Amino acid sequence: MSSQTIPSTAARAAPSTSLQHRATKRRALGSVLASAAAVLLGGCASLSPEQAIAPVQQQSQAWLSADLPLQQTDDQRAAARQRTEALLAQPLDAQAAVQLALLNHRGLQASLYGLGMAESERVQTLLWPNPVLSLGRLVRGDEREIERGLSVNLLALLGRPARQDASARTLAREQARVAQQLLDIAGQARRRWIDAVAAQAQQAHARTVLDSASAGAELTLRMRQAGNVSALRLARERAVLAEAQLAMEQAQLQAVREREALIRAIGLWGDDVARLSLPERLPDVPSTFRQADDLERTAVAQRLDIQAAKRQSEALAAQLGLTRQTGRLNALELGLQRNSSNQAPTQRGLDLSLEVPLFDWGQARIVGAQQAYLQSVEQTAQTAIDARSEVREASERAQAAWRIARRHHDELLPLARQVSDETLLRYNGMLIGVMDLLADARAQARAVSAALGAQRDFWLAEATLSQSLLGPVHDTASSASPNTSSTPGASTDASGAAH
Repeated sequence: MSSQTIPSTAARAAPSTSLQHRATKRRALGSVLASAAAVLLGGCASLSPEQAIAPVQQQSQAWLSADLPLQQTDDQRAAARQRTEALLAQPLDAQAAVQLALLNHRGLQASLYGLGMAESERVQTLLWPNPVLSLGRLVRGDEREIERGLSVNLLALLGRPARQDASARTLAREQARVAQQLLDIAGQARRRWIDAVAAQAQQAHARTVLDSASAGAELTLRMRQAGNVSALRLARERAVLAEAQLAMEQAQLQAVREREALIRAIGLWGDDVARLSLPERLPDVPSTFRQADDLERTAVAQRLDIQAAKRQSEALAAQLGLTRQTGRLNALELGLQRNSSNQAPTQRGLDLSLEVPLFDWGQARIVGAQQAYLQSVEQTAQTAIDARSEVREASERAQAAWRIARRHHDELLPLARQVSDETLLRYNGMLIGVMDLLADARAQARAVSAALGAQRDFWLAEATLSQSLLGPVHDTASSASPNTSSTPGASTDASGAAH
């Protein structure tokens, strides 16, 4: 009987071997799953700051035809330094000024690092929330009880897709902000270059006017000593000379100020400041104005402030959806429990923690999210209205500046030269005196000074219009009216006209 009721040693050992085999398989399966999860999570969580910077670098190439390198390593900084030295080796044009600004602006480099931070936050949302492991040991007499728990925040899991979408929108919004900063820095560099070259040209012209006034005063003094002119005439010529000297001082000061403004805009320092050289004058005003085919529609489609406002509205709409889904829940956790004791069987089970929305049903959060979304919609509409107005104003200003500059180039300057030639013929024919010749020289100087001012105003207006198609223009010079009354030398010429 015992041989039939009592299992043999081999029979008792068989289940034990089977259990060990199953345990080994479970451990192997767990190891494989853990490795696969680690590989999967590692792939999802790949972090690349350069990937976040790439869209801004592409916009820099497309909009400005300029490079925006990330200067993170010594080799990258050395390459930027070589590029700076190469650009300073020759007179700086407007495009080179923009490139120097992008290479040397520290604030822009700081913003590129900020994009890397935003990218890291986006990658953070791709990670699964960590489970919470809890351990406890309880003693009651001779009984020893060990409690083990593993819980997961279900609320974090439910909101994970929305947070991923929100982080991606945040990164896009940050990229738009850096792109706007890029436009501002490039626009500042271009406008300061125009001002610096124009001021330098006005300084050279003021020196020519001063030389002419000095010659006129010297000649008048000799004629006065010979008794050929009156004391009144001599006093007038001396007054013209004094005003020309004053205008020269003003032109020199203005040239220094504009040059320093350019140096600040392009980030030069040390020995690079002395190496900066500028062309003698601005480019000629084009014979035709740019083709303006629906500038407002173009601006609405590509302006950064409008795109940023749209992204903000979309982010708030996504946030509103998440709040509606989880607004009534503040805590929702699911856990596994396993309690073992030396005097009782092991306990296993599930643990669900849920906050009961007895007093707070989340209405305030939902209403707040709705109001934030509606606010962003109205702000987006207002941004579009402002953008259209800015583009219209910039376009009208640029067209007016172009017409004025072309009138100076096509009509006033040729007429001034014709008058000067006729005056010289009459002087050579002894039909007019030297005073008439000097008066004509001063009139021609006024025409040249006004033409230089009109040329500067056109290029400033053109730069403002180009930037307004891509984003708002943050520069006080953009509001300056296209006139030449404030140009150095104008007061001297006007005073000369009174004589």
